[in-house]
Amino acid sequence: MDPLPPAVLVLSGRVTRAGTPRLCADLEAILAASDATVVDCDVGGIAEPDLASVEAIARLSLVARRAGGRRLRLRGTPPGLQLLLDLVGLADVVGLDDGAGVEAGRPPGP
Repeated sequence: MDPLPPAVLVLSGRVTRAGTPRLCADLEAILAASDATVVDCDVGGIAEPDLASVEAIARLSLVARRAGGRRLRLRGTPPGLQLLLDLVGLADVVGLDDGAGVEAGRPPGP
């Protein structure tokens, strides 16, 4: 049996602390509608990544984990956001896709 395709959440524009609860609610709705174990979070459209973006990603990762151990995998991570995630130690917590379908810090799967 083929694994389920990942669910998808897209973040774009300016991510703010005030908007984070809505993003978490959006992710909860996506998770409720899918049995996928991985959620691909496209962050390539985030404008001006900052610590509010990092906080939102951390909270989204918690929402995914609390929904039956699901994982959040970031796609299209801008270099500035990558640096911030590295700086605060979250790069190893959330899956960072390198664009070739391989998550940073994880060996390629079969």
